[in-house]
Amino acid sequence: MPRISVATDLIKGLVPITRAGIIGPLGPRALTGVATAWFQWDFTAGGLLAVAARRDGDRIAVIDEWGPVTYRDLDADAEALAIALYDRGLRERGRIGVLARNHRGFLTAMGASSRLGTDLVLLNTGAPAPQLAEILAEQKIDWLLVDPEFTPLLPDSDLRVAVFDDPNDPTGGGADAAGWARVDGLLEDGRGGRSLVLARRPRRGRLIVLTSGTTGTPKGASRPEPRSWMPAAAVLSRLPLRSRGTTVVASPIFHTWALAGTQIALALRSTLILNRRFDAAATVESVARHGADTLWLVPTMLQRITDLPKDERDVDLSSLRVIAASGSAIPTGVVHKTFDAFGDVLYNFYGSTEVSWASIAQPAELRVHPTTAGRPPLGTVVKILDDDGNPVPAGTVGRVFVGNGMLFEGYTRSGSEKEVVDGMMSTGDVGHFDDTGLLFLDGRSDDMIVSGGENVYPREVENLLSELSGVLEVAVIGVDDAEFASRLAAWVVRTDDEDGAALTVDSVRDHVRSRLARFCVPRDVTFLDELPRNATGKVVPRLLR
Repeated sequence: MPRISVATDLIKGLVPITRAGIIGPLGPRALTGVATAWFQWDFTAGGLLAVAARRDGDRIAVIDEWGPVTYRDLDADAEALAIALYDRGLRERGRIGVLARNHRGFLTAMGASSRLGTDLVLLNTGAPAPQLAEILAEQKIDWLLVDPEFTPLLPDSDLRVAVFDDPNDPTGGGADAAGWARVDGLLEDGRGGRSLVLARRPRRGRLIVLTSGTTGTPKGASRPEPRSWMPAAAVLSRLPLRSRGTTVVASPIFHTWALAGTQIALALRSTLILNRRFDAAATVESVARHGADTLWLVPTMLQRITDLPKDERDVDLSSLRVIAASGSAIPTGVVHKTFDAFGDVLYNFYGSTEVSWASIAQPAELRVHPTTAGRPPLGTVVKILDDDGNPVPAGTVGRVFVGNGMLFEGYTRSGSEKEVVDGMMSTGDVGHFDDTGLLFLDGRSDDMIVSGGENVYPREVENLLSELSGVLEVAVIGVDDAEFASRLAAWVVRTDDEDGAALTVDSVRDHVRSRLARFCVPRDVTFLDELPRNATGKVVPRLLR
């Protein structure tokens, strides 16, 4: 990436993490414990968990379907799991896979992996059995920790499996019949083991997150573990989070965005509210019941919440200070609905599995420019480059490149890499800066179509249609056209009311025709009951064509 003074950024980074309460006064005993944890496990998830246990051991770390668990107990479980897996032959450079929904076991696995120095592979719960078998083989996983509901998807192999407990499935997904271990059994064995068998300062394992797979089989993206406080400082320079709060993580932790939210919450010693499945009304109720100050989700979830009947949102949400959304573009209509329903609490985070973060839009910016991706946070460089790698002036659309300290290390599958220019990595998006330095995304570089000689970006049309009365959801993509080479096609989900019933193909086209150039008008408009989405809420275009 471009030359940035690392030392200067580290010093600047102390400001947001101190303001957030990550750094604060400590007594001699706590200071010794924290220093030891940092030395042993650095800024990995296991290190953050260990530090929280030594600073705030009695604080509730997680509330899930099993009830509350403290940081001290969760940290002890991470160590017990590490000991049990070590006793069963797992060593540094081995690989742990996690195929699970959101619950405390996910964090236990993250902490155990840090203590062992293994790689941790986060698997998508939406993967079908054939795709899952392909991914498990490609990632060379030594131990798979899995929820009972996913055991029927597992291939017939020599894979070593441990099944998490699920209060809704006392059989453990057939664990006993299959000869698999149970995670609770491993924890019990590990509690009777000796921590001295674990390396005092283990290897820093790799964290492997799978891409969304909207265009094919997901690829494993190897992400570095943080080497300093700068990743937290970057996010906190634009998000007003504070320590010892309460965070509802609604999106799945195997996704990069929720993983980031979980890691930030651990650093802040916050209480995490985790539910296995997302339900819009239940999420709102959870925020109110626990007095949560932060809600971490993807735009599809936010849309479901803003579309709830008003009486289902008629609860005390005065504690909510931040709704942090990422994973895909937030429709313009959803931005407006969020402000109307919850006030100035929406923060739009732009990033990707490969570049981590790029920019964050704050409420004041979204109020004026609801489609903006915001500004780069501390220690981050974003540039718009032309096809030759040269910067373009404000207002000119070009390719988005990002430089920061958390760029991914490459895909685990050869033959597909991201373009890098001067240390900055391509996001695969095209966009532009305005004269004030706000970033706007015009679409994916491969989404732009040329129709009748004109460059057309589907996202502009999507944003416009999202504001049309009667539209619940919309996806706009380019399809082949014999006459114009390509044309726009729109797939629309109507609201279940009079406005939705009144919506027609002509009214959709007329709405676009009256506001954008004629070549932006979708030639095809199809009404669906729902859009095809993957487990992280992203629309899967190949299922529309």
